[in-house]
Amino acid sequence: MFFQKNKSAISILFFAVMLCALQAIAQNNPYRRPPANVAAIVEAKPTPQVSINPTRDAMLLTDYNPNPGIATLAQPFLKLGGQRVNPQMNARQRITEYTDCTVQWFADGKNIAITLPAVGRLAGIPAWSPDGKRLAFAIDVADGVQLWVADAHTGKSKRIGNLLINDVLGAAFYWLEDSERLMVRSIPADRGPAPSATVVPTGPAIEETSGKVSQVMTYQDLLKNEHDELLFEYYATSQLVVANVSTGKTQLLGGPGLYSSADWSPDENYVLVTQLRKPFSYRVQFYNFARKTEVWDRTGKYVRSLVEFPVTDEIPRQGTVVGPRGFEWQPICDARLIWVEALDGGDPKNKADFRDKIMLLDAPFLGEAREILNTKHRYAGFDWLAAKDACMLTEYDRDRRWSTTYRIDLQNPSKKDTLFDLSINNDYDNPGNPVYDRLPNGDWVVAQDGDWLYYNSDGASDDGQYPRLDKINLKTREKQTLYESKNKTFEEFIAFTGKGRDHIVTRYQSKTEVPNFFMVNLSDKSHAALTKFTDPAPQLTGIEKRVIKYNRPDGVPLSGTLYLPDDYKPGQKLPLFIWAYPLEYSDKTTAGQLRVTDNTFTFYRNDSPLFFVTQGYAVLMDATIPIVGDPETMNNTFLEQATASGRAAIDYLDSLGIIDRAKVGVGGHSYGAFMTANLLAHSDDYAYGIARSGAYNRSLTPFGFQSERRSFWEAKDIYTNLSPFNFADKIKKPLLLIHGEADNNSGTFPIQSERLYQAIKGNGGTARLVLLPHESHGYRARESVLHVLAEMFDWAGKYGGVARP
Repeated sequence: MFFQKNKSAISILFFAVMLCALQAIAQNNPYRRPPANVAAIVEAKPTPQVSINPTRDAMLLTDYNPNPGIATLAQPFLKLGGQRVNPQMNARQRITEYTDCTVQWFADGKNIAITLPAVGRLAGIPAWSPDGKRLAFAIDVADGVQLWVADAHTGKSKRIGNLLINDVLGAAFYWLEDSERLMVRSIPADRGPAPSATVVPTGPAIEETSGKVSQVMTYQDLLKNEHDELLFEYYATSQLVVANVSTGKTQLLGGPGLYSSADWSPDENYVLVTQLRKPFSYRVQFYNFARKTEVWDRTGKYVRSLVEFPVTDEIPRQGTVVGPRGFEWQPICDARLIWVEALDGGDPKNKADFRDKIMLLDAPFLGEAREILNTKHRYAGFDWLAAKDACMLTEYDRDRRWSTTYRIDLQNPSKKDTLFDLSINNDYDNPGNPVYDRLPNGDWVVAQDGDWLYYNSDGASDDGQYPRLDKINLKTREKQTLYESKNKTFEEFIAFTGKGRDHIVTRYQSKTEVPNFFMVNLSDKSHAALTKFTDPAPQLTGIEKRVIKYNRPDGVPLSGTLYLPDDYKPGQKLPLFIWAYPLEYSDKTTAGQLRVTDNTFTFYRNDSPLFFVTQGYAVLMDATIPIVGDPETMNNTFLEQATASGRAAIDYLDSLGIIDRAKVGVGGHSYGAFMTANLLAHSDDYAYGIARSGAYNRSLTPFGFQSERRSFWEAKDIYTNLSPFNFADKIKKPLLLIHGEADNNSGTFPIQSERLYQAIKGNGGTARLVLLPHESHGYRARESVLHVLAEMFDWAGKYGGVARP
């Protein structure tokens, strides 16, 4: 009787107790902040992102917040086919906030603020129209994403029709060549409500295989059941629309569908359309779902089918699909399609005289495609030249990690003239990236004057990195440098301005000068400032920064960038923190090339380990950890090479009297975290480690990791020996593990950190596991990055560095 009479009171008391318990648990680990001076730097406004218009007479400056509040990341999203979809807006998840836009005109220096609507938020960097007079941009509102256009001369903006646009499968819009129309992926007007979730399942999720070799990566955010399939189809379906920005009129192309791409021909009489089809897959991301590629006419009428693929989950490791791929419209042709087809079954392990063939088909697309040439190695892309049918074709030799670029005329494709032939890791001889011009018809081709092509080079050498603008003669291979960064500076070519080649825009910086944009006269090298960005952290300008070079015992040259506190005194021995990421090379020569510079301005942003220097540490950033050897077997000596590389850095800095080698910590992110855990398991060089978002059990990535080409079953010993989880009993030094709870990177499931932590704990080791709510592979929310810094400072201070007050 007592229970019956007091049932309501007991229930209320029970839930009150439970609520208090839950609140206590939630409050037990609130977000923390690093010292106030560090937090102030993280929260300082960054310099704007810059884009130059196609006519090269104005630039757009877009302000943004790279670290929004955790509430932004906490907005619900769906994991569908490798995409993260905000169901309320029918849009990809937003992790960056864009705030304001300003156009700066070069001729008169006028700044025009773009008027953004009062309701909603800018969804990304606006897109310039081909004539450089307008900007198109998306605005997120409560129930979707709107399309807006602004006049770059007045700043006035307006919404285009009542369209709600869809970016789930790719960019939601792009300009057509007349600068009057936009190609848009919109939400179908007559779409009903989203499929409702069923609490009670109708049956189990089932997959079955029989004889199918499907060695795919361990993708995340995949479809898991029939309801996910329904949701993917609902949110990814769009209607192709051509919208006139002046009149607001729209033209529908075809019907609603799962359009992953839709590209107009140069003459805009045809559209190349790729559309996803059922069946979907629970094993791969959406771009490997069943799909078809077709040519339509300008009204949306079907013209010709080019290829239909089933789910492509049988692609060989580091291979490609069998069948037509890589479709593109050839520039300076009205409507000509170029594509590639594998001749080796798509498998790089198959012996073949030729890997690929290049195919060509002209409008009206009625006849058979013709084969124009075969490539000895895997096709890696075209760079089109200013003359019709003239191009540069690049092939990639996987066995040697080698790149070869030829000059070819498609009218006579058998005659190939080798332009560049080098290791993909040879930065010293790399010519850089070709500069592109936009032709009056909208086509993009390599900037060319006669036989001279223009290249934007990184300028890497043993003396450091000094970017430059070169021109290279197609016939003689002569190279002339038009502009080069001066000593102790870092100045990059951005674009030519105006209609000629006598003025360029550069981005200039030095150790003490924040990056800014300048107009440079190539004839006299005079500079005119275009921007006046200021130092967001002037209190850190005095920190010492220097590139150091040293050698590994096997003769491989190593390097890194050393940072010392502004109050450092020679002879003082500091605690050291090393941050690194292993990279693979085929030979010692390219492995030892210098790829860092001390001539750049140092930004302290996000959760960068650079902040350790504010706490009294020496910091060695980007310490090279080269893994050198045959691409098929280099990981056989991963542990030896990684250990030797880290020890060489410590030995060198110890020989200079800068560090206390008993207080050295090591850290890394992703593959760098994997390296960190291995170093703690297999060496005693470090006092502690910090591993962020790593993978520690390689049996969970059984079909390769990083550049490993063998599967678990082909190299069990390697997978076993390189898994820190298997040596958790050997990890005696303290290890801080940090991971995003929503990590969607292939292989780095949060369970990787959870299981390593449990293994260390079970063997009596010292570890701490920090799981960040709503964070993915990299951490973005303001609360998260500040918390990460606080955790790292405390861990280092407790076990090998400077304790926080």
